[in-house]
Amino acid sequence: MTQSELIILNFTEIRRRSIKLWNGLPEKYYNWKPDEKAMSASEMIRHVLEADYGWNLIINQGDMTNYKTPWENRAFISLTDELEFAEPYRKTFIESIEHFSDKELNETEIVHPGNGDKKILAKYLLRIGYHESVHAGQFLSYLRAMKIDRPNIWD
Repeated sequence: MTQSELIILNFTEIRRRSIKLWNGLPEKYYNWKPDEKAMSASEMIRHVLEADYGWNLIINQGDMTNYKTPWENRAFISLTDELEFAEPYRKTFIESIEHFSDKELNETEIVHPGNGDKKILAKYLLRIGYHESVHAGQFLSYLRAMKIDRPNIWD
């Protein structure tokens, strides 16, 4: 298995588990949040899905100066609708990773636009997986606070 295949497998497993969690959320709780400063459940789902678009620009060293998300002014209708809308962006992101050679993964330097931190591409990609995993943990806490049965993601 190549490095890119292993990274993609990790992303696929993380996303599969996120979707399992999100499917455990009844629609009537889409706008629930633990406090006024937190993201709502639907905002967190969107944040994770929307990030694939930005990550793809960053790993391909695109210009983030005038960054505009395709989700701008888009209502959150349902999880199914959100996943369908996000699918082409996820596919493009995964295809980008497929095309990176081991040499590129280990030598390409990525600068994160939010803080200017520099990381090698492979490590940056692992950081992306960690980002979604952290939100999965937050989402589990949301479900617990809502007293909703939490889907078993530990298969």
